[in-house]
Amino acid sequence: MKDIHETFTVFKNEFPELYTKYEEFGREVHLNGGPLSEKMRSLLKLVISGASGHHRALETHLAKAKEIDVPEDEIMHALLLLIPTCGFPTFMEAFTTFKKMS
Repeated sequence: MKDIHETFTVFKNEFPELYTKYEEFGREVHLNGGPLSEKMRSLLKLVISGASGHHRALETHLAKAKEIDVPEDEIMHALLLLIPTCGFPTFMEAFTTFKKMS
């Protein structure tokens, strides 16, 4: 996936060994951490990013979800689940990010 955040590209360039280890760990957890499907892992990462207010991470995971063809209605449903758990303002922040990227 193309970097969508300039600061991340700077990090990769300035700390290539750390980035490589970070990527390897992330890939291992993502691919071999358990039985969840790729789509389910993608939706979970979206909701975790939205719930924790990490909007750059949410942008990244929205882009990755689109790359693997997660339908927008499923993304929206996952984000709507933020309302009863994290509150309407948290959802609205994530929804704003989603709409900017749609």
